[in-house]
Amino acid sequence: MRRRHRWLVGALLLGVAAAHAQQLVVMRDDGAVLLRLELSAVPTWEVRWYHSVAGFEVRDRYRLKGGQMLLQDSYAPDFAAGLGHIPGRGRLESDPNGGYWLREIDEPVPNNRYALRVGSARVDHRLVHAGRSISLSALAAGERVTLAVVPAAQSPAADVTP
Repeated sequence: MRRRHRWLVGALLLGVAAAHAQQLVVMRDDGAVLLRLELSAVPTWEVRWYHSVAGFEVRDRYRLKGGQMLLQDSYAPDFAAGLGHIPGRGRLESDPNGGYWLREIDEPVPNNRYALRVGSARVDHRLVHAGRSISLSALAAGERVTLAVVPAAQSPAADVTP
């Protein structure tokens, strides 16, 4: 009987974990899924791209905390067009290699989703997760996509994960 109880408890715990599993999906406006990433083991990711005017790499780091997508940190080597620090929004920190970090932004992303106009190959929007870099520009340059955190059970059925 003890084995049966252990099996039942294990099955219930797996069911609870599956019910709370979250995925980051990238989809086109027509709902086609371009990318799906499981966030259970690694609940952080970055969106990286090259600034269209200055040409340097910008990094926005996100995390999932308590089911909420948060913009955690942002990095840029310079205060170029569209970049900078807003007092009260994170902590400005110099990077010893040059540039700056905006740390501890921890800004909730409304509805766990946001739209992104994917840049050309020169801009090279990339999604970095668990040591893997995926070029969004290779998948959807010039298109509007939505990045969204959704429960794994609710994510769209189609899967074209590269």
